[in-house]
Amino acid sequence: MELGDLLLDRMPEAAGRRLDTLVRQARAADEAGLDVFALGEHHRPDYAVSAPEVVLAAIAATTRRIRLSTAVVVLSTADPVRLMEQFGTLDQIAHGRAEITVGRGVFPESYRLFGYDLRDYEALFDEKVRLLLQLRDDPDKPWEGRFRAPLNDVWIGPRPAQERLPVWIGVGGTQQSALRAGTLGQPMFLALFTGPRDGARLADLYRRAGEEAGHDPASLRLATGGHMFVARTSQGAREQFFPHYSRYFSSHPSFPGGMPRHVYDQWIAKGLLVGSPQQVVEGIMTHREVLAIDRFVAQFDPGLPTDLADSSLELFLTEVLPAIKAETRTAGTAETEPGP
Repeated sequence: MELGDLLLDRMPEAAGRRLDTLVRQARAADEAGLDVFALGEHHRPDYAVSAPEVVLAAIAATTRRIRLSTAVVVLSTADPVRLMEQFGTLDQIAHGRAEITVGRGVFPESYRLFGYDLRDYEALFDEKVRLLLQLRDDPDKPWEGRFRAPLNDVWIGPRPAQERLPVWIGVGGTQQSALRAGTLGQPMFLALFTGPRDGARLADLYRRAGEEAGHDPASLRLATGGHMFVARTSQGAREQFFPHYSRYFSSHPSFPGGMPRHVYDQWIAKGLLVGSPQQVVEGIMTHREVLAIDRFVAQFDPGLPTDLADSSLELFLTEVLPAIKAETRTAGTAETEPGP
């Protein structure tokens, strides 16, 4: 189980106060026994976290067992060398609890901000993910590519505390991304706004590509996830969540002015996890049954004010999480150590 990255309130709320809230929520998640806490990278005024590794380091200092990840870091506009140094440092601070989930990014702001061309969207990610994996697995090997200076006889450190830092490949919905994750033999995180059946084809492509490339099927771990809101009752959850969720999508080109109610209701009918604790438990278990997932990523704060996010988180930690752990233990597949 995980919690996803957290949206800065648009009410507005100071970034410092928001970051304090993140650390507090991560500490509560650690105490409740959540497996992973993940933060995204965004370069927009409505998000607080532009440097997830810094916030995760603060969280590492106040937690004991929870694993710390990104969801996702925009690898296309980052330097893999610097990223490996940052997460090597984080992993040392966290005593072997760090992970990285890398992706190409939903929003385009970082490309202009860091001087990259959106026309290189695919080539940037492909080159950089291969370099990142080489730096993890064979850091002394020379490297030369298109988008940065060559590497030859350089030291990159500190090395992570873990022997093999987990690197997950974030996939938004394209076949090419799923095939690449499988071919590289890395665990895949598949973001789904609605239900698991929408991801069945990509999950199959990922696993087939991995096996055809010669990777052990046991190493082809899959995570899914999406937005979540938990309230005491189903109807209460739907009504409380809708105005905030609609506004959350107001900047999306598909929903100018916000998500219409009929679309919201359709998404819930298809599997968007908004409901009572029991409904959310059943929804997560459906992901597991349909896609054989190893992990579910719940972004529980899409545009919510802090009090609603806290109440949803509390219900998740006290009622949903114990039920999921009990069910997966019964099946003999509980995830207590989520690295590959």
